[in-house]
Amino acid sequence: MRPGPPGSGRDPLLLVAHGSRDPRAAEATRALARAVSAARPGTPVLASWLDHTEPGPTEVLRGLAAAGHSRAVLVPLLLTAAYHRRVDIPAAVAAAQESGPPIAVTVTDVLGPVGNRVDRSLLDALGRRLAEAEPGRFDAVVLAAAGTRDASARASVGRVARELGAVLGATTRVSYASAAPPAVGAAVARLRARGARRVAVAAYFLAPGLFHDAVAVSAREAGAVAVAAPLTDAPELVGLVLDRVDVQAPSTR
Repeated sequence: MRPGPPGSGRDPLLLVAHGSRDPRAAEATRALARAVSAARPGTPVLASWLDHTEPGPTEVLRGLAAAGHSRAVLVPLLLTAAYHRRVDIPAAVAAAQESGPPIAVTVTDVLGPVGNRVDRSLLDALGRRLAEAEPGRFDAVVLAAAGTRDASARASVGRVARELGAVLGATTRVSYASAAPPAVGAAVARLRARGARRVAVAAYFLAPGLFHDAVAVSAREAGAVAVAAPLTDAPELVGLVLDRVDVQAPSTR
């Protein structure tokens, strides 16, 4: 979506995703941007990526400044506050502000847990995708995440798993597609060995890609009865994006 005219009273929203070589991931981000735009009429909503897909956030912010926008709100489409939030996004904002017309950028919290708080809308989005994959109750659920070496980020994933388990009334464990154990197949097999027969996998992914594909294959081979799709443009995720914006940038309402 093209940014609206300066002075319209609606600061542009820039959604920044990690990026992937898989074109499905970029399309998922675009779908989320369209859904956010539809939910907030009159607010320009743009998408960008930190890697693999153009445009990057620095380019978009410079373009907004050149078009006459003095402010923008950047929403990191990230589920943990790890390296990309701490380093890559601030660097992109700083680069945009180094030259050209000035632009003030408000960066919101990530979509994952903030401190010890897990937003109910995130849990509801995960629950929605599970129900779409396989209606009914499960004996146990594995929350499959991409993986990180950051201990605090892994702790936040564990927090989501515990709260998701409380909502679903099921035993819940964490698995990772990379960087940390256990793998999803091992987590599913362990739960089944302990007596769980209906084990489902909730996808802690914002977009499809090679990681989610590998998780789905491994989980099925280990006996999972369902593997949820990524969150993409789930209505609850759209609401969470706008909640992040309204908490830290109320002038964009």
